Amino acid sequence: MARAARPTAPRAARKRAPSDYLQRILTARVYDVAVESSLQLAPQLSQRLNNRVLLKREDEQPVFSFKLRGAYNKMAHLSAAQLERGVICASAGNHAQGVALSAKRLGCRATIVMPVTTPQLKIDAVRALGGEVVLHGESYSEAFAHASELERAHGQTFVHPFDDPDVIAGQGTIAMEILRQHQGPIDAVFVAIGGGGLIAGIASYIKAVRPEIRVIGVQTRDSDAMVRSVRAGKRVTLHDVGLFSDGTAVKRVGKETFRLTQALVDDFEIVDTDAVCAAIKDVFQDTRSILEPAGALGVAAVKQYVAREGCSGKTFVAITCGANMNFDRLRFVAERAEVGEEREALFAVTIPEARGSFKRFCELIGPRSVTEFNYRISHADVAHVFVGLATRERDESARIAERFQRHDFPTVDLTHDELAQTHIRHLVGGRSELARDERLFRFVFPERPGALMRFLTCMHPDWNISLFHYRNQGADYGRILVGLQVPRGEQRALRAFLATLDYAWVEETANPVYQLFLR
Repeated sequence: MARAARPTAPRAARKRAPSDYLQRILTARVYDVAVESSLQLAPQLSQRLNNRVLLKREDEQPVFSFKLRGAYNKMAHLSAAQLERGVICASAGNHAQGVALSAKRLGCRATIVMPVTTPQLKIDAVRALGGEVVLHGESYSEAFAHASELERAHGQTFVHPFDDPDVIAGQGTIAMEILRQHQGPIDAVFVAIGGGGLIAGIASYIKAVRPEIRVIGVQTRDSDAMVRSVRAGKRVTLHDVGLFSDGTAVKRVGKETFRLTQALVDDFEIVDTDAVCAAIKDVFQDTRSILEPAGALGVAAVKQYVAREGCSGKTFVAITCGANMNFDRLRFVAERAEVGEEREALFAVTIPEARGSFKRFCELIGPRSVTEFNYRISHADVAHVFVGLATRERDESARIAERFQRHDFPTVDLTHDELAQTHIRHLVGGRSELARDERLFRFVFPERPGALMRFLTCMHPDWNISLFHYRNQGADYGRILVGLQVPRGEQRALRAFLATLDYAWVEETANPVYQLFLR
């Protein structure tokens, strides 16, 4: 996607804002609880992009997020009387952990209001640190409103997650570390934006010390309040926000963070869910660490920027700002990462319901790796199959679809179809009156070229495949479900086929699940 256009801020504002915060950042109190995170080269990603990509590893913090810096800096500046009354905050999770740990260190009570959509991992982490969790609302904005009510009712001090000078200054210490850790040229720093505290602090320091370095903000397509606000020249409130990147799901950015961002940030990138999933995988391959979606926005933006601009030999820094990932999300991330990197293409293909058609189609696929294959007999004349294929280049799916069409297999390219990616791929199948004499088998195939063709070649030419399901899960073997229509007088030939094939198998014809849903 093209970068988000932004109006140019007044020159006077650009000059004024960095100096306002430079002293605050230089004197910020963060290292009582935070660590100086490493600035780490991503070797594989750098080689692939032909640019140097450095990761500022804020996921290494004790609470696995940068938020600890701003929270503690704010609370360390409170008076003894304020600490005595306790603090309260609203947060989707990372700021909450920062406030809870800071309160534990400073010996005060902390009440944390979190949206009900917050991952359980973050809720449990806040409670483990001694924070008193109150779940309220579907988004940060609703949690914030409730926290404000509790603040007035109980006289606690509100610790804002982003729109506070001390919080902004605490986050700005990240930029101070980057410029100290890397003395050479830096072309751009990519920073995720939720409410804007992180980018406001980083931009304030960089533009005061190294103004030639570009600061680029990153938001997701469904949570782009800052980008819309900068375009409009005033703060815009979103009606809804996406929840995949829950750490940046903010409907309305801060007043002060908007002022600083509008004045200092050079440009913006908007990334989608698939690109974020691919970025999580990229970071894992280089670091063996798993980022949360918000933590991977910067990496996704670097890749998008390089692909669009065609640059090489540059040095980019991406802030990996959080790693509080819910384990249950990993299945979704793994599924969508291949599409996000455009390493997988999805198709709906129509093939004649005639003997040899399936084999002819597989021969047309050739040595290309099959990532998924779903088929259930449903019509006497034609079959509709859902196919996933590994790809090496962007936009390769269109060329593959054209090749299938040219060989008389009508094809619909589903590579960028959200319905197909999220739902349809899991729903192909069902009962069929045409599946007479069907026997159901589970096979374990070795994941190597030619395994499927060996299966088809060994099979008796008079038998029909009435069901086929396969999904590549990244292992060195594949699990495949096959329905075979074998005439009743050919059971001995079936046993010989299974023995010749030499693949591990289990017959599931009597399985009650098959009887209920597919028979």
